[in-house]
Amino acid sequence: MSLLQYIKDTRGELRHVAWPTRMQTIIYTAIVILLSLFFAAYLGLFDYIFATGLGRALQFLPQNPSTIESPISTSTEDIVIGVDSTSTLQITPAPLSE
Repeated sequence: MSLLQYIKDTRGELRHVAWPTRMQTIIYTAIVILLSLFFAAYLGLFDYIFATGLGRALQFLPQNPSTIESPISTSTEDIVIGVDSTSTLQITPAPLSE
């Protein structure tokens, strides 16, 4: 099938399409816009509800992280970083001091 034949067949098929009128296009466009706004507001409402609920639920958790005891130290002084002779990075934890 040549390109010219393809274009002729495509034009022939497009003549059989039932194109919407101008008024139908305007109405369908308005429906799409209104539905988009409705669903945006609907999802925004649930986002607000869940975000507010989560924020209030998090208020009951302890605010000071030092009240939680962790066996793993997060201090940067406790980590020894070195490079050996083969240029590979070695990270080893320093001995725990008590």
